[in-house]
Amino acid sequence: LRANESEKHSRMTALLERLHGKHNSSRSWQETSKVVRQAMEKRGVINTAGHQLLLNCLETLQRALKVSSLPSMTDRLESIARQNMLGSHLSPSRTECYITSDMFYVEVHLDKAGKLVDVKVAHHGENPVSCPELIQHLRDKHFDEFSKHLKGLVNLYKLPGDNKLKTKMYLALQSLELDLTKMMHMFRIATNANTVETILHGSVGLLTARSGGHLVSLQCYVSPNDIFEEGTGDIDYYLLLYSAVPRTLGVSVSVTVEGTTSVYKLPIAPLITGSHPVDNKGTPSFSSVTNSNCVDLPACFFLKMNRLMPFSLSYIKKMGSTTGIPVLETVPTLSPLYDLIIKSQLHEEGEASPPALAQSMRFYTSLPGQQHCYFLNGDAPVQDGRSLQGAYVSKIPFRHPAQVPALLDIIRHQAAYNTLIGSCVKKTYIKEDTPGLLRFEVCPLTDSSFSVSFQHPVNESLVCVVMEVIDSRQVACKLYKGLSDALICTDDFITKVVQRCMSIPVTMRAIRRKAETIQADTPALSLIAETVEIMVKKNLPPTGSPGYMGMGTGPDGSNPVGLPGLNKARVTTLVTFLFLLSLLLYFMFFGTHMLVL
Repeated sequence: LRANESEKHSRMTALLERLHGKHNSSRSWQETSKVVRQAMEKRGVINTAGHQLLLNCLETLQRALKVSSLPSMTDRLESIARQNMLGSHLSPSRTECYITSDMFYVEVHLDKAGKLVDVKVAHHGENPVSCPELIQHLRDKHFDEFSKHLKGLVNLYKLPGDNKLKTKMYLALQSLELDLTKMMHMFRIATNANTVETILHGSVGLLTARSGGHLVSLQCYVSPNDIFEEGTGDIDYYLLLYSAVPRTLGVSVSVTVEGTTSVYKLPIAPLITGSHPVDNKGTPSFSSVTNSNCVDLPACFFLKMNRLMPFSLSYIKKMGSTTGIPVLETVPTLSPLYDLIIKSQLHEEGEASPPALAQSMRFYTSLPGQQHCYFLNGDAPVQDGRSLQGAYVSKIPFRHPAQVPALLDIIRHQAAYNTLIGSCVKKTYIKEDTPGLLRFEVCPLTDSSFSVSFQHPVNESLVCVVMEVIDSRQVACKLYKGLSDALICTDDFITKVVQRCMSIPVTMRAIRRKAETIQADTPALSLIAETVEIMVKKNLPPTGSPGYMGMGTGPDGSNPVGLPGLNKARVTTLVTFLFLLSLLLYFMFFGTHMLVL
């Protein structure tokens, strides 16, 4: 055993001596860089299967090297092509790099110094077209973004069948894109809508054309939070005036074609006829589906959500009945809808896993002058003794451009509902014993309505606001209170606030502030009511009146009113009582009447 240890020690000593020797005779960084480049130029003879680890190391070195010359730029482009399983080759002048596949290729034009001149993309059978997005990425040396575009182009052709069948599917997608683009333009011309109105109300939302590996994007819903500049409360007018808004803003869907186990008749030519809409909403006229403009393909169009979105079961069924195609290929695993909304909202806020307070369904919100606690009672029975159920949806199949507006309206409706419930879900934590903490319970009633219960700010009884999401544009609100409770605000006031902010906490704060304003405007009402109540109960004259002890007559034994048993003090008390009672009735009638108006 000792001999083995001695042998190991000798080997270690010899290895260290060799390393020291290498260090003492080390080359300069320029020489080392030259040796690495020479090794990378010989990488073509490496057996990929047997030397994958070495290849990964070389790719890592390639990403670390600074791109400042023509050879370094072409090396980086070839490396990116290999990472995406694409071919690449250089022109004889080495100033053009071609990244190729069976269905498309990308041309990168460089000058002698390695600076970018142009980037063109050509699909099967098409002429190459300049792509501004790819040009910008390579000019800014954003190679990861350039690689994502190549990955998107590869995924676009992950379709069943041979190249001929893939070409037909690409033609179908191209025809759909042309129709959707025309539908957006027809809506905007007919309605003169700005960017935000196009997103919220447009037949296909706001369309961003396909570029490089990015698919056509349809932005269909934004909340007030999305279109207001954070921290300023001002509308972001850039969104109102321009159409080049971030693809990730709000709720959006990408339009693509994917292979399916069933065969569907898809158009391979645009279906919109003429350039004029049939109504003032920009609705186009579609030609009939025939064998001349459509073909049977083992594929279907899809609206792919930009992120997983919770949908109630009834909305999932509604989308399936709109297209005639089930939204989910298999029977979905259902969960309480409110659980899904909470997880989705926390994920958007950057929370990897729900915090402990999410398990209790309690969330806290800190607002100017108020602090709220919300209990989301998602387990409350809604139908057949079960809670409101739902599932995540990532993509929605369809086969005709005329089905897109109806699908987007359903998506918008669900997005509006999710936005309201999600507005209560915050990562803020406030202690339960915090003075003045206001508590609210949010309880689902149907898949489009819910109630918010809280303590009446004046009478300390329980009141409730029911919110019905009619569609993404309208939310109807109704306040329910006891018959004797003071009216704190009107239904119209609540509706206007909700539609303005799409936030439950902001709306509850506005209701509370409105109640405080009304109470401050009519301070005499409660004082008069209290005085009358005391006088009715006691029915006694003031203690300082002359007849307080005698009760029957005045100081001279007379009865000035001429009524038996009624002295001057009682007359004064009765007159005061009647005056206060009439004043109370006046405030109750006219004050409430003016509030309603």
